[in-house]
Amino acid sequence: MNTLALGPSWLDPDYLIQTFGPIGVLAIVFAESGLLIGFFLPGDSLLFTTGLLITTGKLDMPLWLMCTLIVAAAVLGDQVGYLFGRKVGPALFKRPDSKLFKQENVEKAHEFFEKHGPKSLILARFVPIVRTFTPIIAGVSRMNYRLFITYNIIGGVLWGAGVTILGALLGKIDFVHQHIEMILVGIVLISVVPIVIEVLRSRSQSKKEQARGDHGTPGDHDAPGTPNPPRGRHAKR
Repeated sequence: MNTLALGPSWLDPDYLIQTFGPIGVLAIVFAESGLLIGFFLPGDSLLFTTGLLITTGKLDMPLWLMCTLIVAAAVLGDQVGYLFGRKVGPALFKRPDSKLFKQENVEKAHEFFEKHGPKSLILARFVPIVRTFTPIIAGVSRMNYRLFITYNIIGGVLWGAGVTILGALLGKIDFVHQHIEMILVGIVLISVVPIVIEVLRSRSQSKKEQARGDHGTPGDHDAPGTPNPPRGRHAKR
């Protein structure tokens, strides 16, 4: 079976599974879910291919067991990312005027997760790269832990088990075998759509707020630093 590797050949999902087996799959899911070094790994295509190989008998592992282990690895990976961000984050964002890290970014991240936390945690699971950094940012912004773990589990189940089962269900269809590359690319593109919509909506809202601020600035015609005109009885001569 030919699959798509969005990068070097050694990142091909089929190659990784055949070489490292179920343990390799779990290690990759764990790393990509919360370790900074795992952002380049093929998560969606790996899970889809895992389900496909199970249903075609090329991977000797019960589907229910593999899904359970994948969900556990995804949830634990996010846990590590959250704890890493919570412990190390304050030190990274300590200097407000740092070129790489700014305190205002922490505040923005905190506000974002307070407002969109549940939705963002679930959607981020389906977006490559974003899913790696989301739990770390959640930890840095000190998102409510109970809220984080709840939606961490929900996202882990929907992504980990969902994509794997999808691969298993479609694995017996000849069209899938013949167009596996197109299907995997489609999975990535569809997963990015909700985040793109949210980003565009946020930018539009920011522009509207900026426009309102510009029109509502006091002293429209006064140059900066210009003293106020005299008032009272000394205003006229």
